Formats: sequence, structure tokens, C-alpha cells
Amino acid sequence: MIKIGIINVSDRASKGIYEDIPGKAIVSTLEEYLVSPWEKVYAVIPDEQDLIEQTMIDMADNQNCCLIVTSGGTGPAKRDVTPEATERVCQKMLPGFGELMRNESLKYVATAILSRQTAGIRNQTLIVNLPGKPKAIRQCLDAVFPAIPYCIDLIDGPFLECNDSIIKVFRPA
Repeated sequence: MIKIGIINVSDRASKGIYEDIPGKAIVSTLEEYLVSPWEKVYAVIPDEQDLIEQTMIDMADNQNCCLIVTSGGTGPAKRDVTPEATERVCQKMLPGFGELMRNESLKYVATAILSRQTAGIRNQTLIVNLPGKPKAIRQCLDAVFPAIPYCIDLIDGPFLECNDSIIKVFRPA
């Protein structure tokens, strides 16, 4: 079974003060994109770098997720540490993901330049950091997801079959 990790990094959502809308937005989007059957491995955790790192490591190394998608913790605030956690657990960083997401977000909001989304590879797992706003999550996933299945192919992960009427992914002929 293909496993995908979803991590909502939010102090307030982890305490039940806010509903976990970002995590649900990621799941909903992936359900539209993917034809392959998949299982979600889900966490809502506070903005604590050690806990974010531990959760990513567990999902990658123990739960065998081929993809981990995070939301939140990518801004400039003191407690926004998701990119730092991602960099600590990954062997390779893929800065093009963040560049494309910021470029896409700038079409909608000038403050997108404050966002620090990134992506990286831990063993056979691709980790992608998204912003925390549900609308921005969809905009960013629409921009970067076409490269995700091929990236997972390149790191010897499972073949992700996608719904071509929703999202056009790239794989070389």
C-alpha cells in the first residue's frame, strides 16, 4: 500500500483551538489527484522543531511513507521552524519546489516572499513543506505536484498513478 504522510504544524490546531483545516485540505487535494490507492499517515503537532523532526523521521523510516506533505510553520515568525526541521532530516534539498511555490503564491498575495517553503529527500521519501492557508495549499500543490510522482520514481518509491483530468504529471517518455 502506498503511504503518504500529512503533518499539520500548528500550535493552535494541535491544542484543539483551531480546526485542522490545512491537513484536511491536503488530503482532499491528494484524493482528487491520485488514482492509485493510498493510505494516509496523519499528525497534527505543535511548532516544535524536535517534534517535527521526530514525526518526519517516523513517517519516513518506520511508516514507509513515500511522500510527506507538511502545512504550516514556513513563515518568518520565531516559532516557524518547519523548513529547519526538514533540512535537518533530509540528505538532499530540492529548492526548486520552494521557488515555484513562492512564485505561484506571488500571483495572489505580495507577502508570499515571506514564505520559506522547501522540499527535500530523506532516503526514499520526498518531504514537501506547504504554507498553512488552505487556499494557498491548493495553489502550491497544483504548481509542484506535476513533478512529485517522477521525483518519487527517481528515489525508488512506488509508482503514483494520477487522474489526468485533474492534474497533468510529468514523466519522461
